[in-house]
Amino acid sequence: MTGPSFADIILPLAVRGRFTYMIPDDLVDAAMPGVRVTVQFGGNRSYTGIISDVHNRPPVAGKARPVISVIDGTPLINSIQLKFWNWISEYYLCAEGEVMKAALPSEIGQNNFRPRFENYICLASSFTEAELNKILDSLGKAPRQQEMLSAWIRLSGYTESSPVAPVKKSLLLAETRSSSGIIEVLVKKGYLSEIPLEVTRLVKSADNREPVKVLSEAQQSAYNKIKNVFDDKDIVLLHGVTSSGKTELYIHLIEEQLKNGRQVLYMLPEIALTTQIIERLKRHFGSLTGVYHSRFSEPEKAEIWQKVAVDDPLNGFRLILGVRSSLFLPFRNLGLIIVDEEHDGSYKQQDPAPRYHARDSAIMLAALHNAKTILGSASPSIESYNNAVKGKYGLVELKERFGNIRLPDIILANTREAYKRRLMVSHFTPELLHAIDEALGNEEQVILFQNRRGFSPYIECSECGWIPVCIQCAVNLTYHKGAGRLVCHYCGYSTGMPGKCGSCDSTGMVTKGFGTEKIEDEIKIVFPAARVERMDQDTTRNKNSFNKIIKAFEDRRIDILIGTQMISKGLDFENLTVVGILNADNLLNFPDFRAHERSFQLMEQVSGRAGRRQKQGRVVIQTSDPSNKIIRMVLRHDYLSLFRLQTEERTTFNYPPFCRMIKINIKHRDRTLLNQYSEILGHELKEIFGKRILGPESPVISQVQSWYIKTILIKIEREKPPARAKQLIAEAIEKVSREKGASALRIAVDVDPY
Repeated sequence: MTGPSFADIILPLAVRGRFTYMIPDDLVDAAMPGVRVTVQFGGNRSYTGIISDVHNRPPVAGKARPVISVIDGTPLINSIQLKFWNWISEYYLCAEGEVMKAALPSEIGQNNFRPRFENYICLASSFTEAELNKILDSLGKAPRQQEMLSAWIRLSGYTESSPVAPVKKSLLLAETRSSSGIIEVLVKKGYLSEIPLEVTRLVKSADNREPVKVLSEAQQSAYNKIKNVFDDKDIVLLHGVTSSGKTELYIHLIEEQLKNGRQVLYMLPEIALTTQIIERLKRHFGSLTGVYHSRFSEPEKAEIWQKVAVDDPLNGFRLILGVRSSLFLPFRNLGLIIVDEEHDGSYKQQDPAPRYHARDSAIMLAALHNAKTILGSASPSIESYNNAVKGKYGLVELKERFGNIRLPDIILANTREAYKRRLMVSHFTPELLHAIDEALGNEEQVILFQNRRGFSPYIECSECGWIPVCIQCAVNLTYHKGAGRLVCHYCGYSTGMPGKCGSCDSTGMVTKGFGTEKIEDEIKIVFPAARVERMDQDTTRNKNSFNKIIKAFEDRRIDILIGTQMISKGLDFENLTVVGILNADNLLNFPDFRAHERSFQLMEQVSGRAGRRQKQGRVVIQTSDPSNKIIRMVLRHDYLSLFRLQTEERTTFNYPPFCRMIKINIKHRDRTLLNQYSEILGHELKEIFGKRILGPESPVISQVQSWYIKTILIKIEREKPPARAKQLIAEAIEKVSREKGASALRIAVDVDPY
């Protein structure tokens, strides 16, 4: 045999490493990197895997099993994707198989993708208009057949001088309220023909494109600076205040790349944000634009995948707007990646593995394509701004709003004082109520932000203080009034509202705190004439629910929109003038070293939704501590003071970006065994890393879905090479996993936890 005889294969398993198989003689020519193959693994179970490499090196131990079949005639996964998967696996300490499962739509990964066909009706021959009229006359004694042919002529737009579009069979039957038997008769007579055609599952875009708009003086200056920086650097941080026109800058940069024949990936952290921006992009780039996120069905994802991979200017996608998973699409020739709202925590995948950060991974993907990256934000992450200050990234700033519209006027409303003076109406201060009342009187719109869904975070016995908790997680159950249920937001467990206390049998159960559902209820009481809607996870479970709510708000069919952080960023509403932040204290007091950074970013982002056209907006921030230093920075839109404060604190206490962090979550259903194994792992790591190890400790939520949890935190000096440290961590975990009785232990590594 000549040529390679073995293949390293990535299998969709949470097992680190690749698996070597023998290539049979009859498959040698077909077996190449990037194609799918069928193999057996672990007994006689068959898997679909991806060839990552072909070579002549037999496995070190054991005999290689043969590849059963090669599925693809050409590679499904290109060489850059394979390199990217490998980088994700090594950097984030996970199996390539886990990356494969995250990257491939199941229709592709499980080898069951099929094109979608529908039956269409066309003419059986190239009849002239006179011939068709003669046929219609001949069908005078068969009125149903005559009606069917007449309907086809009308729906197809038939003329002798232009191509005629086939008519979907289902549409023809619906139009005539007839049966398929009538069509069959016309087919037998040689008048019509029935053919299957492949159809798209995606909404097709119109191609009457608008030219890009002329940039303002400030935008043009920023555009020129970006181009100049790209001469020396591959990454630019665009720090632009809210409503400064960053999107228009992006459109000009996209236009340039598409003219040069390259592809562009435009990333956003939330599905909700794609609704408005995709319409704007499609106006300029038409059918070249595709969207990719988790709300698409698996067949739809597979079709988008193919349209990204194909080198076809008419049918392919050259601009993709997507969330973090869009990184894994089969780009052929990326020229630019835009990471908008780059600071947002939604870019970090939590569970399951790979626990990658899409912003950082985008930078690596761009490097593999020799492409450029733009990170955009009104309130950049401390890590990104630090990289810009140090010169690793270029920095371009847009300091004024488009059209010189003033930044919103921010009002601090003291809830402690209002409660003391009995001025609160439910959860609303006089300042917020006045602002809402004035906006509604002027036929303007309002957004109310509360970063908790549900009616109440918990219920409590007024006699003894008993609080219902989840039977599987160490958390209080949230009351959802609409469903009449107590729900765990970690595992989904729910139970009915208890009629009495589970401890003292008292019937005095009261709700505590407030979520978006309660705000919706109470604002309707205060403003009964207002049209009120809520946007959170509970109201946006369906595929098109985001679009419907946002469209209704744009069309001014909603006066007051209440929501969680999904309403806080990126959305642009012409008639929105008042934003209320109902509880700033909850944001600031979260036990995390990023809490102040995130609070500033969230308040700055939600504030930026107000007054984005000709009217100056107003923002009311309700807090019990108006003198809080972070709130005062939001009041002044003072990002630089936040950056200086955060860098001082993180330098002192050794937090990112001045160290690398790796968090290890250890889980077991037996608390005693969890403590035992976590101590063993902690000891192993301390032997290697010494005082760089913190823990094992119980996290704030110490039990989820009946799994008890311990965490170990590792801080590694920024100047130390991370690859060696990660190798030592993997070896220590592997050693503990081999301990007697440790088979039920779950250990998850989170690199750069966010």
